[in-house]
Amino acid sequence: MKTFLTIAALAFSLLLHAQEFPTHPVRIVVPWPPSGNVDITARTLAPALGEALGQQVVVENRAGAAGAIGSAAVAKSPADGYTVLVMSNTHTVNETLIPKKPYDLMKDLAPITGINSQDLLLAINAEVKANNLKEFLALAKAQPGKLNYASSGPGTPYHMAGELFKHMGGVDIVHVPHKGSDQARTAVLGHQVDMMFDAISTIVAHTKSGKLRALATTGKTRSAVTPDVPTVAEAGIPGYEATIWLGLMAPAGTPRPVLEKLNAEVIKVINAPEVKENWGKQGAVPMGMSIDEFGKFLRDDVQKWSKLVKDTGMKVD
Repeated sequence: MKTFLTIAALAFSLLLHAQEFPTHPVRIVVPWPPSGNVDITARTLAPALGEALGQQVVVENRAGAAGAIGSAAVAKSPADGYTVLVMSNTHTVNETLIPKKPYDLMKDLAPITGINSQDLLLAINAEVKANNLKEFLALAKAQPGKLNYASSGPGTPYHMAGELFKHMGGVDIVHVPHKGSDQARTAVLGHQVDMMFDAISTIVAHTKSGKLRALATTGKTRSAVTPDVPTVAEAGIPGYEATIWLGLMAPAGTPRPVLEKLNAEVIKVINAPEVKENWGKQGAVPMGMSIDEFGKFLRDDVQKWSKLVKDTGMKVD
């Protein structure tokens, strides 16, 4: 009876805590620099989520070490729901690519839900002598190790899209990592690097203006944002697919009722008609999942990228 009463008291305490949560501002940590796709999405989400929760939601950039600095800071924060991490497939990749990190994704952090996903766009600078993907592949095969591609750092979706491209396309293209997608994009725009994979929402303006040349998108089907641009799969590498997705996690041990409240409010926000319409114009699709669904999604993604890392012998310098 005493044990039952203890459990009942604990359950009641957790429920009460969830009903009261939040009583002060919530912090979303972005483990990369400002201006990238993750940062822009977090800053779009924050005010609407703050309104839904009845408390201010602030965004804090804590960049460095391929996202490890900000992620570790969240993992070590109090498990109360007031500090959460906006993360991407960089995190699931790095479970294999960078095993010696100051945190373990699935042990030190708890899933909340997926936010959105979008295809990437393969773009080259105007000086590269290729008008389509087949010409670019032919150029790369004729000059192994001469062409290069920019990314926002090891393990990021942009890096992995490039490595998958090399692996499936049978080409040797040199990876040039940067501190963020903004810096990588600037390098391609400045003709310092030949190409990059970038989120459609952040690079499409440069391809439409003619500053960069769009060769292909990375989804299963063409993007509504760039309907005239073929997918990598249809343009030269059958079966190729790579996307960028974002999600939210909290420190492990955060009470389940608090996670469920955050889950419910985030799903309401990302499925609001105005948000879906705005994201749709950028090629992004809401992902809203239950806590358990997102946990399974994370485990499956870890396995997916683990295979590529092991098959290619990929290492981080």
